[in-house]
Amino acid sequence: MPRLRFTVRSIDAIRAPSKGQVDYWDSTTPGFGLRVTTQGRKSWVVMYRHEGIKRRLTLGTYPAMSLASSREAAADAIRAVAHGSDPASEKSARRKAETFGELAEEYIERYAKPRKRSWLKDRQTLDRDLLPAFKNRKATDVRRRDIIKLLDGIVERGAPIQANRTLEIIRKIFNWGISQEIVDVNPCQMIDRPAQENPRERVLTDDEICAVWKALEREPELMRAMFHMRFFTAQRGGEISHMRWQDIDGDWWTIPGEFTKNGLAHRVPLSPPAVNLLKEIKGDNEDVPTGWVFPRPKGAGPITVVWKTAQRLRTRSGIEFVPHDLRRTVASRMTGDLGISRLVVSKILNHVESGITAVYDRHSYNPEKRQALDAWGRRLDEILNGASPGANVVPLVGASRPA
Repeated sequence: MPRLRFTVRSIDAIRAPSKGQVDYWDSTTPGFGLRVTTQGRKSWVVMYRHEGIKRRLTLGTYPAMSLASSREAAADAIRAVAHGSDPASEKSARRKAETFGELAEEYIERYAKPRKRSWLKDRQTLDRDLLPAFKNRKATDVRRRDIIKLLDGIVERGAPIQANRTLEIIRKIFNWGISQEIVDVNPCQMIDRPAQENPRERVLTDDEICAVWKALEREPELMRAMFHMRFFTAQRGGEISHMRWQDIDGDWWTIPGEFTKNGLAHRVPLSPPAVNLLKEIKGDNEDVPTGWVFPRPKGAGPITVVWKTAQRLRTRSGIEFVPHDLRRTVASRMTGDLGISRLVVSKILNHVESGITAVYDRHSYNPEKRQALDAWGRRLDEILNGASPGANVVPLVGASRPA
């Protein structure tokens, strides 16, 4: 491996080898070199080690990339290596992330998963709206007008807050792409939130619960069961979507931390109606099932998109609500109707406590959570059975605890 002092004159004087390729190394900048092939092609390179493995980064070709530019780029790469980066791998990732779909996947794998406990929500937003619109389009071809049109469509389908979340995700994806030198511009600049946000206080009344329950009768079995499980457990929609058979032990459901908002595993007692609902889904299969409780009818993974169902339910029932209102309704009705303490309800909801009391209070509250959800199951049955004449509401399945 010959070494020489790189100057324009010394680089121009290098001739193509008769066979193979030859690497020349700069005598003043360690790791900075020039690879020359038998065809006379001259490529600037940087050699370095990352986690003990030798790596080579190609900067460009001479004379298209001048000696001065290549020396500056080499210095930048060497500084990046000193701070723990792997420029060759990052360059490869940038080359692959040409379409928006590829950029989004890079964002999920390299940024969201390692840093965001709520990365699954990003994944759901991508699958529901962003990838169907932009997956195969060049990331650099996504324009501000395209994003505005997409957000307007989400608002028109009755999901203005989801439109805000979608804008946040795509803005974050492009900002991350800029930081990785994958794209140069964020098309979300100067786009305002489509909807004003106020804290929701929507709690369904008895008649509204009955109307929504009746509207669910016309939904497919698994979708209907998912909404019923929201009523029974008060858990988040994403957590119910990712319910797995292996996480259910009798009348207990343990939600792994990877599926919870706060990243902490959460034990949920299953009331008799919830247990019987799972038995109905399982059917006569004697084998212990594995995998998703609510799998997609087609393709892999669980059902995660429910906005179309919610839209149909609003139309049939005449009740304006969003799915998350069901969680708030159950929590509010447990404290208001049943007198259950806010602390116990917060444990059911898996809210994170702060302060010194949380540090020292290690009680699981599992018995209290069990009593509360069982009591709510009985109260919900009373609400449904007490519907106005002619409502024909289907009552809960199995109001008493199974043996």
